[in-house]
Amino acid sequence: VSQLTEEQLNGPWEEVRRALLWAGGLRDLTDAAPGQGYTGHAFNDYNHVDLTCMAEKVSDNQNDGSVREIAVGNLLGPGIRIASLPELGSGGSWSTCANGSNQEPPQDVAHVQFRSRIAFKLVWVPNDAFDTFVLVDDDGKELARGTPSGSLPHLSHRMMNYKMVKGGKYAKVAEEIAGAASE
Repeated sequence: VSQLTEEQLNGPWEEVRRALLWAGGLRDLTDAAPGQGYTGHAFNDYNHVDLTCMAEKVSDNQNDGSVREIAVGNLLGPGIRIASLPELGSGGSWSTCANGSNQEPPQDVAHVQFRSRIAFKLVWVPNDAFDTFVLVDDDGKELARGTPSGSLPHLSHRMMNYKMVKGGKYAKVAEEIAGAASE
């Protein structure tokens, strides 16, 4: 994701979103059924913003109830195999749910269900319009940022995305960007 250009991160939202999927090893499958590789939700709501790469042996892991607000079961393996770019090797990638990521250690799907680190997380910056995002790594360090144009995810989703990480390590860079912009 750090190799994406400013143009790729500041263009029309749908193109930016497709670039994020590609950088994370995923196809843009908006016509597939949920559970069968559908990736139209990825980065388009407040919660599916963690790009998680995983070893093949954990892609069929299910939520045993350890991840709050996620269905018990939550079988994602078939969809992960369909949507992941095979040329990147075994295992796969998915845009996992970020709820619980404001805790330390993170209690989200990536860390608990798949026992993985995130490759990157998209966090909307809490400026007046919530129109800029920052991509952070598993340690909360900035990898890239963008201010896309066009039809962004609904404002309520962008606000909830920030609220969900507030108080944790993943919110810090977004808060710094918002603070610098208001000075």
